[in-house]
Amino acid sequence: MTFIPNAAALSLTWRKSSRSNESTNCVEFATSDGIVSYVRDSKNPSGPALALTTAAHAAFITAVASGEFDFDLF
Repeated sequence: MTFIPNAAALSLTWRKSSRSNESTNCVEFATSDGIVSYVRDSKNPSGPALALTTAAHAAFITAVASGEFDFDLF
């Protein structure tokens, strides 16, 4: 997992998670070359992003679904 301080600097097409809504946690995903996924908070597009390998992305989704990942620390 790689931390990227400014997600807006990445030339990617972002898409909002189907689980996001307008008033609470909103997360967006983008992919590059099919191997790396990027994740950012849609309310802060110039804020940080995480770059994840395919395996790390799967682990990230599992952690979010189980409540293990705290977006307030991100």
